[in-house]
Amino acid sequence: MKKHLNTLFVTTQGAYLAKEGETVVVKVDGQVGLTIPVHTLGGIVCFGQVSCSPYLMGFCAENGVAISFLTEYDDFLAKVQGPVSGNVLLRREQYRRADDTQTSAIIARAILTGKIANCRTVLQRALRDHAEKVDADAISQASQRLALSMRRLQTEDTLDILRGIEGESANVYFEVFNHLITSQKNDFIFQERNRRPPLDKVNCLLSFLYTLLMHDVRSALETVGLDPAVGFLHRDRPGRYGLALDLMEEFRPFIADRLTLSLINLCQVQAKGFQKKESGAVWMDDDTRKAVLVAYQKRKQEEIVHPFLNEKVTIGLLFHTQALLMARYLRGDMDNYPPFIWK
Repeated sequence: MKKHLNTLFVTTQGAYLAKEGETVVVKVDGQVGLTIPVHTLGGIVCFGQVSCSPYLMGFCAENGVAISFLTEYDDFLAKVQGPVSGNVLLRREQYRRADDTQTSAIIARAILTGKIANCRTVLQRALRDHAEKVDADAISQASQRLALSMRRLQTEDTLDILRGIEGESANVYFEVFNHLITSQKNDFIFQERNRRPPLDKVNCLLSFLYTLLMHDVRSALETVGLDPAVGFLHRDRPGRYGLALDLMEEFRPFIADRLTLSLINLCQVQAKGFQKKESGAVWMDDDTRKAVLVAYQKRKQEEIVHPFLNEKVTIGLLFHTQALLMARYLRGDMDNYPPFIWK
């Protein structure tokens, strides 16, 4: 179990979380392993066989602490939280905009511009920093094709065409993703993006980090009063958080993909930390998962200059910053939604 910033991650199988006074207590085999004041927490994420007392869930709900439950293989199961005090006028405007396909396409185009631009920057950084270790020609060609996709985005205004461009861009990007792995190349091989379940170690890392991103982005949207289930690029579907998936697109390459590559290339994770099930699914052991969680939270503490606000912010606050910018746009305080574009 680890506490990073304001999120408690519980990975120890058989752990039990309970309420004692104003604190959250984590017990393993009846012994207290961790005690944390509730006012220091913003969220709790439980992996696998981790249980919580009803009193703790009610206590956390009253104090605005969301509890997320994931399987041991990192698939999202459920989230427990109290009433969301969102601005009803903001949400009504969000729903109106989502019902208008033309407006949805405008917002989707901005989001996809951010995503493809950030994918391209990942490739360009690899060329800049590791030109002698990578297939520079293949990566350069992929970067050029992504630049062309970005130009195409600006001339299209229908959701289906925009999704088509996004799909083509994702294929281009992931076709060269394996070239970005510069160490442990025999142990970490990426051929294509797969999930539910991930079938190789690289996809296992990507899927796990995308799950963490989803948790953080969804929480940020709820904090500013937006409905994470009603998106613009990702349309309504039972059980799917469309707006959270929308906003995640800008952060996938910048946070999850880059961190995956760093973990592998810096040998912070190793092949022995992954196991393959009879079904073909690949999953991380407990030590590797903890190492990834630590690396993710450290990355969130790093500072960058926000490209739109031109102010220093920690990476962990980017989710809230973009959620606020989306809310301001929907309220009519801004003419356009400015996506996060890494420079």
